[in-house]
Amino acid sequence: MERKIYLDNASTTYVSSEVLNEMMPCFNAIYGNAGSLHSFGRSAMAIVDKARDRIKEGINAKKSTEIYFTSGGTEADNMAILGVAHAYANKGKHIITSQIEHHAVLNACKQLEKEGFEVTYLPVDKTGLVSLPDLLHAIRKDTILISIMAVNNEVGTIQNVKTLAKIAHDYDIIFHTDAVQAIGQINIDVQDMEVDLLSISAHKIHGPKGVGALYVKSGINFEPITFGGNQERGKRSGTENVAGIAGLGKAVELATKNHIETNRKLRNIRDYFLEKLSENVEYFQINGHPHQKSNAIVNISFYGIEGESLLMLLDLAGICVSTGSACTSKSLLPSHVLEAMKVPADIAQGSIRFSFGTNISKADVDYVVSELTKAVAKLRAISPIQAGRI
Repeated sequence: MERKIYLDNASTTYVSSEVLNEMMPCFNAIYGNAGSLHSFGRSAMAIVDKARDRIKEGINAKKSTEIYFTSGGTEADNMAILGVAHAYANKGKHIITSQIEHHAVLNACKQLEKEGFEVTYLPVDKTGLVSLPDLLHAIRKDTILISIMAVNNEVGTIQNVKTLAKIAHDYDIIFHTDAVQAIGQINIDVQDMEVDLLSISAHKIHGPKGVGALYVKSGINFEPITFGGNQERGKRSGTENVAGIAGLGKAVELATKNHIETNRKLRNIRDYFLEKLSENVEYFQINGHPHQKSNAIVNISFYGIEGESLLMLLDLAGICVSTGSACTSKSLLPSHVLEAMKVPADIAQGSIRFSFGTNISKADVDYVVSELTKAVAKLRAISPIQAGRI
């Protein structure tokens, strides 16, 4: 039987049995429209309300009504960026974000630029951190929103979100964070972090695809970006995806409740992987912050080879990895994250993202390192570039 090892959990995760069990009744037993007034509808709405309460508890929001369900992280980011910009346009038309954000944020900002807004894209240092002085320098009287992601999806660097949010509030600016990669990786407490809006997605935490949520602190206004039947208190129209919402609620509950134990397991596996890799492969660099980073994500540049070729050889050995963000994996352009971190193009092109799950064993890691060692040696043997000279 062919061996399969999945190391692309930052792209998506499998649906856990606990989450699947939570969802199943919504497909054939409690299948009413949550907007209907009859008993089937009320039963469906009870499931939606339960999920909302679970997310509220999981991220320590003050009220369940601060949670708005979406189709995923992308829509949550778009609702935050576009919604806040449109709601506060009379106050100002300047937004600040970073160069390493997910394209759900970057492209939403590009859209706002077409509408006459101005956007400052903050640089990051070589570890992927936003500079606090750079942020302070970028703030203007007409700045209405700052959006900085909590955990980078390509290199795993964890931003100083609480400090960034404090700076924003010192200048009466709304602060949003994309926490899609952060849930389950760091402790998410929206009150302690002092964020105004926060995006999450189910499929990164063993929930279903096609569902997410946006936390919006009470008192923060945002305009809807979809229009229809007035669901989600008039902010996000469309018939509720009850099964997906049930799965998201359970996934957030499990991810937030178990994040300490999960991180212990992930850290042990990651450290074992890096130890074995160092023993067997030469000439590589780890991208991202050396300490302030997710335990689940390791981005490595292998000198003298091309990342996509390495990915394909690993795939032939049953090992699934990524060359970067799943949303841009089919693009031939270099990673915008590594580019912003000033990783040279010839090094960035040899980058692979390994993202671990708790179901990976040390035996799995041994196999991965063995196949990786062979693949790197094979590619370097035919490469015109001598790895040790990069």
